[in-house]
Amino acid sequence: MSASLWLALAVSMAALIALCLGDPKRRRAAGRRGHQSPSTRRYLMLAAALPGAMLALSGDAAAFLAWLGAAAVSGWLITLTCAGRPRA
Repeated sequence: MSASLWLALAVSMAALIALCLGDPKRRRAAGRRGHQSPSTRRYLMLAAALPGAMLALSGDAAAFLAWLGAAAVSGWLITLTCAGRPRA
């Protein structure tokens, strides 16, 4: 796999982790204060999607499709990790 794919995936995952950790509903449910502003969340969403757009515009269809699948799976895994254990 190309280095550009790994770099794009790392940037997207970092943005997804930041979105997950700053989720206002999740923080409120956990009793933590503070939240990310809506504009910060929009910029993080853009940072998560921009690497895929760069791969698509570069013409490397295989890298774009690999990024698309890996970003989706990593997004689900990050969400499951941030969710923690359900309360009894």
